[in-house]
Parts: sequence; C-alpha cells; structure tokens
Amino acid sequence: MKPDIHPEYREVVFQDTSSGESWITRSTIETDETVTWDDGQEYPLAKVPISSTSHPFFTGTMTIVDTAGRVERFEKRYGKRKRSTDSDE
Repeated sequence: MKPDIHPEYREVVFQDTSSGESWITRSTIETDETVTWDDGQEYPLAKVPISSTSHPFFTGTMTIVDTAGRVERFEKRYGKRKRSTDSDE
C-alpha cells in the first residue's frame, strides 16, 4: 500500500442515540467526540440515530425518529396519522 493515502483504521465506540446502546468496533469514521470505555481507555465516539438495537425490523416495534421536525410539519399540514394500534370504533 502507498503510505499516507489511507484513513486511520482504529477502534471506535458507536452509540445508538435512540436506545443508548454502545459497542466498540474498528472503523475509519472521523469523529470530534471521545468517550472512556469500560476498559478505562478513551476512544473516538460516533453517534448513530438507528442501529439493530432500535430499528423496527430487528425489534418488531415501530418508532419514529424525527431529527429535523419532519413529522410535526407533516402532521401540521396533513393531520395526525392513524396508527395500526388505534381502533376503528
């Protein structure tokens, strides 16, 4: 490999902001935050809005992650949506 052209491949802590779950893996992602892991070492922290611990496909539950107010704007414009758990009575 050519030197100085590849990003640094290192251990990074990923945190699911929906569930609070964290895990450590190797990645080249750039981060500004760091966190102290269970082993006492400090690692770069990457926050993700959805992972396998919070995604409806894996959990079987429906949750809405709204990071930019899109749901509120939609409901304001078109009215609240009917959920599958609501009864028709």
